[in-house]
Amino acid sequence: MWTLAERKLEEIARIKGSANRPRDDESLKDYLFSSYGIKLPDVQVCPTHSTPFRAFAGAYFAREPVSVWEASRGFGGKSFLLSLLGHCEGKLMGADITVLGGSGEQAQRVMEYVQKLTNGESDTRRQTLYDGGGRIRTLMASSRSVRGAHPQRLRCDEVDEMDIAILDAALGQPMSGASGIAKQIVLSSTHHYPNGTMTEVKQRAAANGWSIHEWCYKETIKPHGWLDPAEVESKRAEIPAAMWAAEYDLQEPSSEDRAIMPDKVTAMYKKSLGIFKGRQNEYIEIEPPQKGARYATGTDWAKSKDWTIIKTIRTDVRPVRVVAWERRGREPYPAMIARHDERVRRYGGVSFHDATGLGEVVNDYQTVGASGVKLVGQIRANIFSQYIVAIENGSIESPLIEYDEAEHRYCSNGDLHGVGHPPDSFVAGALAWHGRGGGKLFYDDDAQE
Repeated sequence: MWTLAERKLEEIARIKGSANRPRDDESLKDYLFSSYGIKLPDVQVCPTHSTPFRAFAGAYFAREPVSVWEASRGFGGKSFLLSLLGHCEGKLMGADITVLGGSGEQAQRVMEYVQKLTNGESDTRRQTLYDGGGRIRTLMASSRSVRGAHPQRLRCDEVDEMDIAILDAALGQPMSGASGIAKQIVLSSTHHYPNGTMTEVKQRAAANGWSIHEWCYKETIKPHGWLDPAEVESKRAEIPAAMWAAEYDLQEPSSEDRAIMPDKVTAMYKKSLGIFKGRQNEYIEIEPPQKGARYATGTDWAKSKDWTIIKTIRTDVRPVRVVAWERRGREPYPAMIARHDERVRRYGGVSFHDATGLGEVVNDYQTVGASGVKLVGQIRANIFSQYIVAIENGSIESPLIEYDEAEHRYCSNGDLHGVGHPPDSFVAGALAWHGRGGGKLFYDDDAQE
């Protein structure tokens, strides 16, 4: 807590600096450009969306006591906007600001942005003090970080990664006090999880009349924004369509048709085993072949617009572990099959691949012993369901391969049991899991041994 003397000095500094403080949207735009060369996008493209500047100005001028920001993953600039907002509030108002990140990494990113804005003059890795008495601190959201402090401004970055109980405790922090600075809260996130914290936040916003500012990459793309169109198209080619719809086009994530419980998908991917993008033609090897170990490889072949995924698991450990993964582009079958055969020769063990609709094409080119499975009817249903049970029982672990994780997270029952093609990574994983039992179909607890 600040002392009475400190509060008095803060008030004096605030009054002295008030003459140059932006008073409206246009003067705020002028200040951002003249001081930092920053022009925040302010062109609404999508009919129901806001703009980054509109959200920024609403929070800065405290036009709404609580505002919710939802923007495209990576393309919305949310963390930078919160950093810039807190920096301006601390420098121009003498405000006390707390920024809570959904993770330690998120909090660190915000502080790195603040350090760039202050030319590296931050007092510590987590706090910056301003000449006018303002202060900005960045913390990871935790039961400890939400106790004690009473800032005027609270900025929460990636609330969908926060526990709702911790967020609730944080919401009680902001106080206007004697400073004359109105308290204000921003809750910012991409909407990842159908039943997560962001869903709860948006429900509360509707019930309490909180403002919701949504914008996607279309509001931040050039010429009115900072985003290069080529970067958008490159990213679109790297990730599953369902993920793009939810996290980039801001379509509402739904749990009603999810094939796998989202929290179980999250638990399967271990950052401690490595973090990878899973880009086209990226080969990922977590563990080289070990003497005496047993392996199984599952492969889903590219068909027209799909991808070939080759996934190898180690089956003599518990949980079973993904040790090698590759995503191939749209190549001739001989080239893709050669990559599969190379993997099987490297690790040994059994190999199962999706032979649905391929006839004898794969068999004609294979140089290793591998079994084709036609994923139709009851066989398809059993192989898929047993793989899902294995995931939800914690019987499989994998490094965090972002493409693979997204395909599992957004996989729907319609994908698996409808007329469409299920996600490539899911099929490869299901066939590898099928291979761990030698291709037998289990109907009891033996499936999880």
